[in-house]
Amino acid sequence: MMKTFPIGGIHPSDCKKYSKDSAIEQFPIPASVTIPLSQHIGAPAVATVAKGDKVLVGQVIATAGGFVSSNIHSSVSGTVTAVDDRPDAQGNMKPAITIAVEGDEWLEGIERDGAQKSLGSLTAEEIVAKVKEMGIVGMGGATFPTHVKLSIPNGKKAECLIINAVECEPYLTADYRVMLERGEDLLAGAQLLATAIGVDKIYIGIENNKPDAIKYLQALAKSQTNVRIVPLKMRYPQGGEKQLIAAVTGREVPSGGLPIDVGAVVQNVGTALAVYEAVVFNKPLIERVVTVTGSTLASPKNLLVRVGTPMSALIEYCGGMEGVGKVGAGGPMMGRAVSNIDAPVTKGTSGVLLIPTEDALRQTEGSCIRCAKCVEACPMGLEPYLLSTLTQRGDYEELEAHYIADCIECGCCTFSCPSYLPLLDWVRIGKAEVMKRMRERAAAKK
Repeated sequence: MMKTFPIGGIHPSDCKKYSKDSAIEQFPIPASVTIPLSQHIGAPAVATVAKGDKVLVGQVIATAGGFVSSNIHSSVSGTVTAVDDRPDAQGNMKPAITIAVEGDEWLEGIERDGAQKSLGSLTAEEIVAKVKEMGIVGMGGATFPTHVKLSIPNGKKAECLIINAVECEPYLTADYRVMLERGEDLLAGAQLLATAIGVDKIYIGIENNKPDAIKYLQALAKSQTNVRIVPLKMRYPQGGEKQLIAAVTGREVPSGGLPIDVGAVVQNVGTALAVYEAVVFNKPLIERVVTVTGSTLASPKNLLVRVGTPMSALIEYCGGMEGVGKVGAGGPMMGRAVSNIDAPVTKGTSGVLLIPTEDALRQTEGSCIRCAKCVEACPMGLEPYLLSTLTQRGDYEELEAHYIADCIECGCCTFSCPSYLPLLDWVRIGKAEVMKRMRERAAAKK
């Protein structure tokens, strides 16, 4: 029987048909880019350039603002025209660096092309240091600084590396195309990650709606005895770290715990590729594959895009906004609505989804009918209807007591609600406040 996680989950249409056969295409360099200083979980990076400075592709323009932070590199060459606040995809003003493009000159020492090289005898410390230097973050959407995840805490021991090749979010096909087109480099990146955390077991979990990727990676991995390709039953949100660990290993991460608590480290396909390029080619994370998709688009595509490129340029390139009622950054389940389509692509931008006008119209909310479908669908075993109600009441102590911090914001609750209640919206609000209070308590104890 094909593996999957034990509780909850839903089965939305994967809608991958629009872009899955579109090979990765290099997107043209824009006339200017706006590069946010916070493209990762943790402290924003600190700008090291000023207006009027000349920069090269791959040059550090902002350094990590703490241990849980990440360096930022220029994705283009040209002149810095502003270091100020710019609106993000949700319209919030955030610090950023704007650069006018002048040519495409790369910092010396970065290799842009070339065949796969021997990884030699790199130490774990050397790999982690390079990953940190090159600003690599989790590219599945969470954007957790990769060097932090590779730094195993005292008293913990990694036993296996799991490469998240599930891409369970509907519509998105960026990871799928990376597997098919950069499979050898992906496996090399996985080996580097395994060396960094000191393990000899690598699992690559892939859902069975990608049979060609499964077959291809199985063929490539035949000579790598420490790699196992694990086909998984199609079920959302199998790409969640805790769900993937349960599906692949049978181990359950405890409430409030981390993957390392059960000996696992999980990294995304795109992250593994970025680690390979950072270590072997000295290339910072300055571009990524973005799926631009939706039923209204004339030409849905998977594009290799420089960080800082306006999302509006990608939309125009693929067919424009005709018939579109809503734009999302990411997929329809965990993505966020975009109010500013001129906002830039960041390290965490996995997709740009165009939703037709008729599908974007919000259904009329009803009342909770106590059907418990949201409870049945929740992969974390939570009670979303209760968490929503408690948030609206402002009862944050009860929210914490009912484990709202465990919510992975997958959207299964909203998807399954027959009354069209915005359960995830309320839960996100409640979770943000509870997490803030938990951080304040922890800081007060120091």
